[in-house]
Amino acid sequence: MIRKEPIDVCALSSPWNWPVPVIITKVVPALASGCTVVLKPSEYSPFSARILAEIINVEAVPPGVFNLVNGDGPTVGAWLSSHPDIDMVSITGSTRAGIDVARNVAATVKRVQQ
Repeated sequence: MIRKEPIDVCALSSPWNWPVPVIITKVVPALASGCTVVLKPSEYSPFSARILAEIINVEAVPPGVFNLVNGDGPTVGAWLSSHPDIDMVSITGSTRAGIDVARNVAATVKRVQQ
């Protein structure tokens, strides 16, 4: 028997240089598979994520299923990747950010996609 279940809470981080396609390729599959999403866009390009958040919230996504959190990577990104209630972290960004996320998730042994 093969049983597929949602991962639960996913923290998704997007880059500044190609924000909309990366956000869509992360958020849509996570929501479609039944996961709760916490999206942290790059602090250098937050507006496209905000517009997408407005579209998602208008389309009757239940409250709390899609969440947008703004801030910089070293502060908000580190908090998300080390938070015990986050079950998976997906980051598209710099090598420095990837190293920081890998360090933060190691203590909580969560799934990581870099």
